[in-house]
Amino acid sequence: MRSTSNSLAIATGILGILKSLDFQLHRRKLLSAGGTRQIIPGWITSSQRRALLQATVEVAPNLTVAQDGSGDVKTIKEAIEMIPKKSLDPFVIYVKKGTYEENIVLDKKMRNVHVYGDGMYDTIVSGSLNFLDGTPTYSTATFAVMGRGFMAKDMGFKNTAGPEKHQAVAFRSGADLSVFYRCSFEAYQDTLYAHSNRQFYRECDITGTVDFIFGDAAVVFQKCNITPRQPLASQKNIITAQGKKDPNENTGIVIQGCTVSAPNNVTAQTYLGRPWRPYSTTIYMQSDIGSVVDSAGWLSWVPGTDPPETINYAEFQNTGPGSNTAGRVKWSGYNPTVSAEEAAQYSVHRFLEGAEWIAQKGVAYDSTL
Repeated sequence: MRSTSNSLAIATGILGILKSLDFQLHRRKLLSAGGTRQIIPGWITSSQRRALLQATVEVAPNLTVAQDGSGDVKTIKEAIEMIPKKSLDPFVIYVKKGTYEENIVLDKKMRNVHVYGDGMYDTIVSGSLNFLDGTPTYSTATFAVMGRGFMAKDMGFKNTAGPEKHQAVAFRSGADLSVFYRCSFEAYQDTLYAHSNRQFYRECDITGTVDFIFGDAAVVFQKCNITPRQPLASQKNIITAQGKKDPNENTGIVIQGCTVSAPNNVTAQTYLGRPWRPYSTTIYMQSDIGSVVDSAGWLSWVPGTDPPETINYAEFQNTGPGSNTAGRVKWSGYNPTVSAEEAAQYSVHRFLEGAEWIAQKGVAYDSTL
């Protein structure tokens, strides 16, 4: 806390100096990616730089969406149609409070799109596409993004199909360098599809039942609330299902500094995850794991059969009643006592190949353990 306060104080001082020199501090000028101009001095430390970025990032929307007609357009789809292709600068869309019943897809050419709302439970995008009614899982997403540099902030994403409809995705991201800050993701089976590329989630709420965080991205969740809910009577809750198929991929699910808990009405057996593919990689570290998690911790994809030795599953410095590893599975590919050096491989800085792209969006992160 002291170092953070010192960094903020120094950052505030630097900000004052920059203002006294008549620099025009604008969010786009603070970004260094895509050829935009960098005005932050090179001599400040990385922690001071992050604090300064957070202190000075301003959101100036290109478009405002409001159902009551007070914005530029009334629907998110209308705003999406106005996004420039392959933009090097952020294109910012502000979505006012309300529930928007829409299915949204941002293709690969829609780059550096930033969408923000009035709160994760105030600005909601809601859909109900699902597998049982004939939509492939990939296409059930209420909101899907593929263009690099995407960011969502203070938004909620829901799939309301219900548990009886099986796979029904609330959000799918295949966007490289995508950031999600103070967002909620709510569904049942397959809530959040972290499909591919590098992704970062901070202070988000994620709710679901079966495999509700899944995919083959290199993804880190920090300070998120992960909440299993009651599934169908015949189902178990599985939080993660990682899909690494190739040993050369640098992908996996990292849950760091998060909270895993459930309401009292959740009676279903609940597990930290199950390996979806031969090289599945998942680690929970420095998280608070509630009593809802079964003592075995993990579940095989094929009941009664141990997963391949090639998986990489681990836990590190977790707390809470569900964190006791004494009764965990005995798989060859699971390590209940991973070392600090091994856990550090999954820190934001190392696992996501640097984190400047997170700081550029004004989002806090813990770069190391």
